[in-house]
Amino acid sequence: MPLLNADKLAQAKSLGFSDRQIAHLTGATEDDIRAERKRLGLLPSYRLVDTCAAEFEAYTPYYYSTYDRGDDEVKPDSPRKKVMILGGGPNRIGQGIEFDYCCVHAAFALKEDGFETIMVNSNPETVSTDYDTSDKLFFEPLTLEDVLHIYEREKCWGAIAQFGGQTPLNLALGLQKNGVNIIGTSPQSIEVAEDRKLFAAMLRKLDIPQPPNGLATNAEEALAASKLLGYPVLVRPSFVLGGRAMQIVYSDAELSHYMKFAVEASPERPVLVDKFLEDATEVDVDCITDVGLPCHQQTGGTIVIGGMLEHIEYAGVHSGDAAMVLPPHTLSRKIIATIREYTHAMARELKVVGLMNVQYAVKGDTVYVLEVNPRASRTVPFVSKAIGFPLAKLAAKVMAGKTLQELNFTREIWPAYWAVKESVFPFNRFHGQDILLSPEMRSTGEVMGLDADRGIAYAKSQMAAGSPLPLGGKVFISVSDAHKNKIAEVARQFVELGFELIATGGTADVLEKSGLKVERIFKISQGRPNAIDLLKNKEVQLVINTPSGATPRADEIKIRTTAVYTGTPIMTTISSAQAAVSGIAALKASGYAVKTVQEYH
Repeated sequence: MPLLNADKLAQAKSLGFSDRQIAHLTGATEDDIRAERKRLGLLPSYRLVDTCAAEFEAYTPYYYSTYDRGDDEVKPDSPRKKVMILGGGPNRIGQGIEFDYCCVHAAFALKEDGFETIMVNSNPETVSTDYDTSDKLFFEPLTLEDVLHIYEREKCWGAIAQFGGQTPLNLALGLQKNGVNIIGTSPQSIEVAEDRKLFAAMLRKLDIPQPPNGLATNAEEALAASKLLGYPVLVRPSFVLGGRAMQIVYSDAELSHYMKFAVEASPERPVLVDKFLEDATEVDVDCITDVGLPCHQQTGGTIVIGGMLEHIEYAGVHSGDAAMVLPPHTLSRKIIATIREYTHAMARELKVVGLMNVQYAVKGDTVYVLEVNPRASRTVPFVSKAIGFPLAKLAAKVMAGKTLQELNFTREIWPAYWAVKESVFPFNRFHGQDILLSPEMRSTGEVMGLDADRGIAYAKSQMAAGSPLPLGGKVFISVSDAHKNKIAEVARQFVELGFELIATGGTADVLEKSGLKVERIFKISQGRPNAIDLLKNKEVQLVINTPSGATPRADEIKIRTTAVYTGTPIMTTISSAQAAVSGIAALKASGYAVKTVQEYH
């Protein structure tokens, strides 16, 4: 019995209803609707986007699908093998231009190797959708239905789901079940990395530690898991972009509020509950490997770490927001060797082909694995530029069958200079929005500072991010009780560099007990002059303000937002304040020189 009569189904498709929507409305499955359409011969045709506004005939191979009757305008097939590259879809915070960079490099690399490249992406404001990037471009949503249509229409040899971020990665298993040849790391390995239970089982097998964790499908289970783990815990939905709705919680009340308002938990979409490691150092690792290629079943293949990036902020800040240093600047040789060993072990176990990103937390002498992404990560463009090797291009060629040996990339690059990544934020566009960094990504761009001196590399990154470090003046310091034991040494270094200190009550007491001269000012609630007045009058050149707890006080938020509006550099962690001190000291000692990236390589 047909699910809909042929005319109704044709009308629904012509009006833009997806198979999934029709399935929901009729109580069928998406597979049922697709099968019914195919039985009826109801398939989309593809039209050329008129890039010449009807003034001239358009030849640019941009296509869109339609169910309205008419000729299919896709150019005739070429004799070359076709590879489809799935882009990231609309640019938004958490999934942006870094993934587009990887898709573009994949298209260029595969063209060099004689493939016809077919880009699927729905965002016209990206380089992957430029006329000269791929051989054909389909402006289509990144959905199972639309991708399958294009794959079958173009008779593709393979598809790349690793380069567009989480959106195409979530499609990989469904595409494979429908006959798509996903090249690179297998969807089954991707599933092991994404599924919490399978991932934990893999780590137990490899004897690699991860923070204690649990799963919750409702508020009761979340509270039970947190009681077992102990607060603070990191909670997040599974399969999300840019750490969306990820939060560190410190109490039952906070957790209950999170489960009620932030997520919709279910057995299909459980919430992940991890023990949060306070004051741990986070490390991002990008590696490239060919171990999963069929030709390496006996030999084992090659694994090369492209870069290890040590976060300047403590663990808990999303890797898309954190400032990072390459190579690591505080980790011991033993820790670095452990990170290398764990990365190699997981790449072999997952039989990765192409890129893999791992996030670690280092607490004391223990290295914990936080997350493994067997795909391109948002740090790949930065690492590629820092070491002088295009990792995304190399990975695309590996995924298409070449070995790293053939590509002459078999050794880890350890730069003889420092590369610092800093994030750029849109806070000056969002009045009243607190600028504190969290597990949820908020940056809208990133910059790089390169130098033989780490302090100057950091200072360059701050200049590039639009917040240059001052060389003199006054520093306003207000830190939480948890950070008061660490602030005196940082403040002393500022004084030695010629800065004057300003602070409110509690912080001023700590600084004075350490023998430092401090100008005391009122808290905002106590009267004037206070920090807001000084910032508006440009009497403060740098702010160090760490949050007082899980729920920041209103005064703190006012200080931080005023610093943003007045263009005053602000540090919200002790580690970033220490980085600022080293940057200012290096600038005062020797200034800085400008060199091109190519000169460093």
